[in-house]
Amino acid sequence: MKCVVTHTDTFGGEANYGWVKRWEFVPRYDSQRSITYQAKKLAGMTGVKADTYDYGDSLTIKPRGYNQVIFVDFE
Repeated sequence: MKCVVTHTDTFGGEANYGWVKRWEFVPRYDSQRSITYQAKKLAGMTGVKADTYDYGDSLTIKPRGYNQVIFVDFE
């Protein structure tokens, strides 16, 4: 399984795509926690509290106090 991470800004709580950063990685472990940790690390958000939403085929990570969002899509 490959994970595609998209990190972007938000406006009004919705993804704005004013700027976008993308990465890909293959997770060592298939747990949501390890995938979330790796995605936040790539986005420079390690240690930032966030709300994570699991949609089965993707994750949405919303860091608290930031106007940013991180999407993780599984391929």
